[in-house]
Amino acid sequence: MSALTFNGKKVLVLGWAKSGRAATKRLVDLGATVTVANRDAIKEDADVVALKEAGVTFIENDKAEALAADSDYLVKNPGIFYNHPIVEKAESLGVPVLTEVAVALSTFEGRLITVTGSNGKTTTTSLLGLMLQHDPKQGKVVIAGNIGTPVCDVVGDMGKEDTLVLELSTFQLVGIPEIAPDISVITNVFANHLDFHHNRENYLAAKERVAIHQKPGQALILNGNGKDTPAIAQLTAGRVLMFNPDDQNAFAHENKAGDLVLDGKELMPFADVKLVGRPNLENALAATAAATVAGCSQDAMRSVLKTFAGVKHRLQFLFKKNDVIYYNDSKATDIEATQAALSAFQQPTILLAGGLDRGDDLNRLVPDLKHVIQVIAFGQTKDKVVAMAKAAGIPVEVVENVEEAAPVAVKMAKPGEVVLLSPAAASWDQYPNFEIRGDKYVAALEKALEKKD
Repeated sequence: MSALTFNGKKVLVLGWAKSGRAATKRLVDLGATVTVANRDAIKEDADVVALKEAGVTFIENDKAEALAADSDYLVKNPGIFYNHPIVEKAESLGVPVLTEVAVALSTFEGRLITVTGSNGKTTTTSLLGLMLQHDPKQGKVVIAGNIGTPVCDVVGDMGKEDTLVLELSTFQLVGIPEIAPDISVITNVFANHLDFHHNRENYLAAKERVAIHQKPGQALILNGNGKDTPAIAQLTAGRVLMFNPDDQNAFAHENKAGDLVLDGKELMPFADVKLVGRPNLENALAATAAATVAGCSQDAMRSVLKTFAGVKHRLQFLFKKNDVIYYNDSKATDIEATQAALSAFQQPTILLAGGLDRGDDLNRLVPDLKHVIQVIAFGQTKDKVVAMAKAAGIPVEVVENVEEAAPVAVKMAKPGEVVLLSPAAASWDQYPNFEIRGDKYVAALEKALEKKD
């Protein structure tokens, strides 16, 4: 998919996490001379032993001197900031700074479908990938990328007739010099990860990378309600298609009878889709729009939409106990994601919120709290959550973390109500990632419910 070549090249891989491990293995397969630099000690497991035998050098040091002046490429962990000393040195030497996806796509010759966006990209990617996998006519379909599987781990076994469905974050996209997806989806664009990108313009520019190198015959699928959509649509040479629940002229929309409509053809009532809420209506439309362009059968689309219960930690239905419904939306690491989650429920809702303080104005959530009857605040932003609840006239209780919040919610909840963890903040003040935060919440819920029984 690109002009990058690694055979005989000297490459430094920065960061020995999942993506670094996968990139190193792939680079060795492609004939590169590889050095791995990592700040912390590297456990000598089977992979490390095999890679050392293959000639890989491991350095437990991430200072600037780890990068040799004659390096051809730096492949960095997507989450490492660009002000890192090794990255700054690479840029000063003119050494291209890549992410693992760029290594993977350098040899991929099949059909490439990408999904990016501020919110909804994992759910959309999952829906789309599963739809294509459920259609026998589609052949081999692999789902990878930011969804959890490094692309380097899968491309070696893929050929020209295969389809790769990738979820891509902006962290990954800034390290891909050129990408031209056959079908590209942008779910939405908000102002996320400004600590990494510094401003909204840089963040938007990272998303736009999936459009600017597209060719005629390729397709770009955009959110018809996005404020950046008109500008993004001008960047591609491919066909532009819109999904928009409210626009009866959009390629993918919901008609007045409540049916999903794709390219003028009714698919199914949204009421029959297992996922709930308007955010998932948009996700379903984005996924089915891309699936339609990919030639997927409507039977396959319907089958997945009727059965797919959601991605873990993303407005995930957990269980119904004593007529109370419990949801885990730990992935809601920004205000927009929590707004979307709250819009999914008409029932009285107990909201658990709080986390890393990145300076956001949580009072923006006040208009979205109309069905919230109780707030439980925790984490670094707990004072802001308290102020938000008081501004909305909603009772609020303060606890330390989600492990304490869960049993409080169980005790408070009455039949017919919803208990929703949707933090509106990142997890890094108390947890390594949103997945661990969500898992702790679920475990604490289960323990509290056992005691209650």
